Amino acid sequence: MDALKNKRILIVEDEEAARVLLTVYLEQQGCHVFYAVNGLDGIEKARLLQTDIILMDLDMPRCNGRDACKVITQDPRTKHIPVVFISNMASSEQRIRGLLAGAVDYITKPFDFNEVKLRLVIHLKHQSNTQITDVKPVADVANNSSTLQPQSHRQTVLFHNARVHLLNSLATTLSMAELEKLTCSNSKQLNMAFKICTGVTVFEYLREERMKEARQLLQQTQTPIQDIAYEVGFTNSANFSSAFKERFGLSPRTFRQQTN
Repeated sequence: MDALKNKRILIVEDEEAARVLLTVYLEQQGCHVFYAVNGLDGIEKARLLQTDIILMDLDMPRCNGRDACKVITQDPRTKHIPVVFISNMASSEQRIRGLLAGAVDYITKPFDFNEVKLRLVIHLKHQSNTQITDVKPVADVANNSSTLQPQSHRQTVLFHNARVHLLNSLATTLSMAELEKLTCSNSKQLNMAFKICTGVTVFEYLREERMKEARQLLQQTQTPIQDIAYEVGFTNSANFSSAFKERFGLSPRTFRQQTN
């Protein structure tokens, strides 16, 4: 609960049911929640309230989420506020268009609240760290210039560096030794960076990303379950089915049937 406690979150969503679901969960986490019912209202509320983060639906009347996001992220008064899109239509093309509009991430409907929390924590941590002013360069013992940066900033950079390598191919499981070599760090530093930025360890984070990708593939494609298992790093469909059921409470086959 402490990870989100007292965070101020603006929900820009025209569907009351979605607003209520998010509000109930976020208030349980100790957040202060504010609402806007369309893109224009969202722009005004963002300027007025200066919240810590914005959850914005893509499809709304009067002004859609993408257009509102462009205004918010280009306005000097609000450009520091991260915008996360929420949508039940998050194809690769839509994600790219959303990111180009200035959003930092997507959360798909129906909501998985463990994912909601994880993504909010990641971007709130990153937002907090980017507001830290770096210390000016000083000369080291060998008279070479080096920059002293706050520890939290170094850990944020390490997290994003490792994250790129982990998510580059979910089908391949990097060993900790390989990840250490790629990031010029060690397992203790990596897990500490992930704990600070996401609240979980390196491989807990990777497992969550794999489950999220699997869920999306099951929802949006007709790819055979065995092939999805391989795409997200499982060597056989039985292990994948067990992991998916443990995570979401349904087998991949049942989840796909219910979704469809």
